[in-house]
Amino acid sequence: MTTTSSPHRNDPDVVRRLLTTPGRWAIVGLSDNPARVAYRIAAYMQQLGMPIVPVHPKAEPVHGATGYARLADVPGPIDVVDVFVRSELAGAVVDEAIAVGARAVWLQLGVIDQAAAARARAAGLDVVMDTCPKIEAPRFGIG
Repeated sequence: MTTTSSPHRNDPDVVRRLLTTPGRWAIVGLSDNPARVAYRIAAYMQQLGMPIVPVHPKAEPVHGATGYARLADVPGPIDVVDVFVRSELAGAVVDEAIAVGARAVWLQLGVIDQAAAARARAAGLDVVMDTCPKIEAPRFGIG
């Protein structure tokens, strides 16, 4: 795990805004495997009215959405990059999110990279880390 001198804390206002403002969510690590958590969370995000973009090396379509192998391959704007990869791989995904002009990164439950979070914040992105939309939404009466 990478650390910095100022650990990230999730801002409840940012969490609420990301979950209630319509936005396009690129879900990195999303495949068409229904046994995976990413598969279920992607369906949940669609229920919340968020368009999803599967991002996975296999570039499979998931839940009716066209898949792409990399964030750089996704046409159009990306509002949130939802990261379903191991912590040691998350930094590279965050760097890609910055490069493609995403507005926010959401590192899923158990995905922690303090240095990547700091880079994203420094680049002007909103950052949520080590939690899941399906956990957070009910806390705000969403979903």
